[in-house]
Amino acid sequence: MSASFTVIIPARFSSTRLPEKALADIGGKPMVVRVAEQAQKSAARQTVVATDHPDIQAACTAHGIPCILTGEHHQSGTSRLAEAAQILGLPENETVVNVQGDEPMMPPETVAAVAAKLAQSGAPMATAACPVHDFAEFQNPNCVKTVLDRNGNALYFSRAPIAYPRNIMLSGSLKLPNPTPLRHIGIYAYRAGFLRQYAAMPPSPLETVESLEQLRVLWNGYAVAVALLDAAPPAGVDTYEDLARVRQLWQG
Repeated sequence: MSASFTVIIPARFSSTRLPEKALADIGGKPMVVRVAEQAQKSAARQTVVATDHPDIQAACTAHGIPCILTGEHHQSGTSRLAEAAQILGLPENETVVNVQGDEPMMPPETVAAVAAKLAQSGAPMATAACPVHDFAEFQNPNCVKTVLDRNGNALYFSRAPIAYPRNIMLSGSLKLPNPTPLRHIGIYAYRAGFLRQYAAMPPSPLETVESLEQLRVLWNGYAVAVALLDAAPPAGVDTYEDLARVRQLWQG
C-alpha cells in the first residue's frame, strides 16, 4: 500500500535573480501552477501552494490549484511549510513533501519516492540522492554531496568531496572512488509535527559554514532518511537562462 502524503509548495513573490518568477509563463500557465500540476501526478492526497502574495494565490485559484496565504516574515521555505501545515490542520504524523515553487520539471516519481522513504523509516525527515558519475561534479561546491550510514540515513551533507578519496587525490587520478559518491537532491519530506520543531530550531554552526539548511537537523541529533534515485531530476529555475531552458523543454 502506498504512503498517504500531502505536497506543499512554498512560493514567494519576490526573487532577486528572477523577479516574480512564480508567475513566469511556461507554456501558457504560471510556473507555480506547472509545479503543482506535476506534483498532483505523484498520487499525493492533496497538493497545496503556500504563498506570501495574493497575486500568486489568484493565479492558482484561476487554474484550480488550492493555495493558502502565509506570512511575509518567513526566512526559509521550511518555516513557511510549518505555518501551512498548521493552517491545514495536518495531523502530527502526516507526511509533508516540500516541492519548491521553481521546480516545474520535478518528476512525480521522485516526489512519491521521498514520501515513501519517510513512511518506511523511523526518521522525522527524508530527502533524496543519486550517484555522481563525473569527477568534476564531485569536486564542484555547487554539487552538494552526502554520505550515508548502513541504515540509509545521512551522516553528513557537504559542498566538499565526501567521502574524501585520499589515495585517489594523492595519485592525481580523476577516477571516482568506490563506493560511488552521492549527490544530494533538494527535495524533502517531513512529518508534520517535526516541521514545527524544525522551524523553531536556531541556525547551527555547520549549516552556517556550509550554507546548507538541512545540517540543522543533523546538528540537533535527528535522523534524515535518504531515498536513492537513479539520476537527478531536471534542474529548477533560478535565472532567465533557466527559464528559457524550461520553456524549450515544455514546448517539446
